[in-house]
Amino acid sequence: MSMYKYPYKVSFIRFLKRSSEIAKNPIPFHKSLFLESDSNSFSIKPFFAKPIILTKDAMMAREILQKKHKSFEKSKLQTHKLSKYVGYGLLTSTGSYWLQQRRLIQPAFHKEKVNSLLQIISETIQKEVAIFKRDEFLPLYPIMNALAFEVIAKSLFNYSASKEILERLQFIIEKLQRFIVKDIRQPHKRLWYHLKGEVRESLNLVKESRSIINAIIEERRKSKDFHDDLLDMLLHSEYEDGSKMTNNQLIDEILILFVAGHETTANALTFTLFLLANHPKVLSKVKQEAINFETENVSFQSFSTLQYTKQCIEESMRLYPPAWITDRVALEDQAIGDFYLKKGTMIGVSIYEMHRNTEYWTQAESFNPDRFSELNKKATSQYYMPFGAGPRLCIGNNFAMYEMMLVLQAIVLKYSIETNSDSIDINPLITLKPVGAELKFSKLQCD
Repeated sequence: MSMYKYPYKVSFIRFLKRSSEIAKNPIPFHKSLFLESDSNSFSIKPFFAKPIILTKDAMMAREILQKKHKSFEKSKLQTHKLSKYVGYGLLTSTGSYWLQQRRLIQPAFHKEKVNSLLQIISETIQKEVAIFKRDEFLPLYPIMNALAFEVIAKSLFNYSASKEILERLQFIIEKLQRFIVKDIRQPHKRLWYHLKGEVRESLNLVKESRSIINAIIEERRKSKDFHDDLLDMLLHSEYEDGSKMTNNQLIDEILILFVAGHETTANALTFTLFLLANHPKVLSKVKQEAINFETENVSFQSFSTLQYTKQCIEESMRLYPPAWITDRVALEDQAIGDFYLKKGTMIGVSIYEMHRNTEYWTQAESFNPDRFSELNKKATSQYYMPFGAGPRLCIGNNFAMYEMMLVLQAIVLKYSIETNSDSIDINPLITLKPVGAELKFSKLQCD
């Protein structure tokens, strides 16, 4: 009898029969298996490979990501497959190299440093919001995507790159992500992707994106100007021995910041605005806060007056976490909760399912920003992980929250918003993407 103990076991044949459907959207498959399971986890044993577990158990997630984090590492899906396309930066690196990079880059995202970027962020948002098309229902995600990309581009490079170059970079990053998802979810088609030339095309796009960023770095190295942006901070960051990042290392980190820093924010803003448009009373409270917010000389102290707005974003990210899933691989035989796992077991943590787990959340499917009031949020904080948990907690979480609060404040102050639907579809790619949401921005009478 095996010494190992795994959660509810699912036939791999069953998984294979539904592989095409799962490749398009794995969440319904996950949901059906969680319902069958007598716990918050299930396992699959592929042929000739180590077992895989998927869990929506918060305690198991905390053990893997936080308490026993040294006994687990990110899977090769992230450290090898993803890094081939977006570089070996904070998101995809592991071990001692990841720790070295985290220590180097972390100071650039401390509140005090982000504080110095807030005026750039605020001015960029005001400019972008002012040019929204009005008085017709429009797909919301592309609008938020363009806005979030502009914010991260200005925060990283300030005025170092032309709009055409940045738009090309945005196009490349989005095209690469679509291919990465296909490559990861349907590995049995990898030979076909090679034969069709999709792999070669994608790797050429990687080279082009790295070349674009390298040119921006070289131009900045030659410049004597001080821009007070993230690129300046990264260029001047020093390792313990006094050395600095090479161009290749800088490109890796900048690509990751582009991917993680604009798309997740665009997703979260789309979901949040859609939810606000469907909840007029909540929207009214957000508008009242926006009126009282001081837009001149924004600092992180200013955000105390946008507390309810922050709660709305937090509740939106509970229902629709942009980073909807993460994984780890056991580096040794490991006891986790009621289970005993073999070395090499991969554990996927479904943040999406955890955030809707009825064991942790009352009326889990409902939008209720009061869950995150000062009075209530302590009770559920251990079940809430939109930015991950433990040492690999998202480095840009403060940056993202400030940006999203400023965007909502700017929009509701300038426009009335309405939607033509009460439901929104999702597409779980590397991030959780909104599908089909439309919004109409109408100029306020007092504007």
